[in-house]
Amino acid sequence: MYPAPPPIALRPIHGRAVAASVALALNALVALTASVVGVQRVALISEYSADPESVDIADIEAGDSIAEAVAMVQYVAYILAISAFLVWLYRARKNAEPLALWPHRLSTPWLFFGWVVPVVSFWFPKQIMDDIWASSRPGGLHLAPSFAAARRSGLIWAWWLAWLGAVWASKVVSNGFHNPDDLESIRQAVLVGVVTDALFVIAAVLAAMVVLQISRFQEARRSIAAQQVAAA
Repeated sequence: MYPAPPPIALRPIHGRAVAASVALALNALVALTASVVGVQRVALISEYSADPESVDIADIEAGDSIAEAVAMVQYVAYILAISAFLVWLYRARKNAEPLALWPHRLSTPWLFFGWVVPVVSFWFPKQIMDDIWASSRPGGLHLAPSFAAARRSGLIWAWWLAWLGAVWASKVVSNGFHNPDDLESIRQAVLVGVVTDALFVIAAVLAAMVVLQISRFQEARRSIAAQQVAAA
């Protein structure tokens, strides 16, 4: 089932996986809160548009203030999640390299630049994760002639599609609803924001699942390798 111990010992990854998963869970929780706040704002704005006398304008202003506060917390949680995820990703990639049958398709700097460089950011991060998954999973490269032909993970596909959807929706909010000046435009912007936050929740949860699964693969491989070295 497992190959001989790799020439470079795998380093522990459990701690980084836990840190990344907790950060992603926190990010998902804050995004979920933002989504709930957004739904409440949409309801208030819709009610006010239908009957201005039925809603106190102070309630709408209070909702706006709460949304701004949650957005600030969400930004901090997002930065923490990204940082913890990238720290984990670097260790996962370094562990995956000696487990691979060939060099990974993208060099190490793309672990970071792949997320921000235009155009390639649509597939480079997933390609990196695909290679790490295939290298780490026992039998992941069995009978495959290259990384490109290795079996893909449905979990990674789901995570990546959710992430792309969230990024696309956030761009719609920032570009399509820049400084809305009427209630209907504000309502539509908030509604798209709700969808965006929901997609970020899904993407964060799926990312945590990917992190934990790859880490389990690598910890199992590390344990087997250590046992084989001890028995040698």
